[in-house]
Amino acid sequence: MMTEKRVAIVTGGGKGIGAACCRALAKEGFFVGIHCRSSVDQAKAVLAALGDGFILQADLADVDQVEAMTAEIKAQAGGVDVLVNNAGLSINADINSMKIEQFDAQRAIVRGAWYLTKRIVRLFMLRKNAGRIINISSVVGHTGNAGQIPYTMEKAALDAFTKSLAKELSGRNILVNSVAPGFIDTDMTLDLPKEIQDAIMAGIPLGRMGKPEEVADVVAFLATRGAYINGSVIHVNGGLYGG
Repeated sequence: MMTEKRVAIVTGGGKGIGAACCRALAKEGFFVGIHCRSSVDQAKAVLAALGDGFILQADLADVDQVEAMTAEIKAQAGGVDVLVNNAGLSINADINSMKIEQFDAQRAIVRGAWYLTKRIVRLFMLRKNAGRIINISSVVGHTGNAGQIPYTMEKAALDAFTKSLAKELSGRNILVNSVAPGFIDTDMTLDLPKEIQDAIMAGIPLGRMGKPEEVADVVAFLATRGAYINGSVIHVNGGLYGG
């Protein structure tokens, strides 16, 4: 099926920042593909609120599932205009207690984003040889954070991916940017130990956590406007880090 609407795919779209991105892109007129790994009920709730879109269930760490997801996108929408690589995983443990299996699970998130993007770039060509890729990284990819070494490595890698891919796709009218949220009011943030939360809050000049919608507003801007922004990392963190 080929929809006449612009198509946006949001990974990890069932909750938090991803769900807010789905809502913001729907308001901009996009036909939204809401990806989830296990939070199907939450993704269905997001879809019900949007009124139009479709759900994609896949473990991005599994290449075969990414292939199946890509085929489903083509069947449901015909092509893609915007990809938001938002899916994430945060395993909190210091270097001495972190298990290799936990590290590998975190690392697989980056591989999944890379492989899905590789497949989606081909779908851009089915539309109009143009597109927008928006990677959701994090302030901690720049500042570091105790007890989150693999997570901070993953987020720093996403920003490096953004800059390198923007250069690789030069001349194809595909813009690649990162949005790096700070301390945002989501389940993932609230899972942090309280002492870490308190330390982060103390360093935010605005004196509060951000809202998922405040990150999604920037994503929607990059998806629809921002035509001369490419290979950039945009920080949305209330002043926690200057960028």
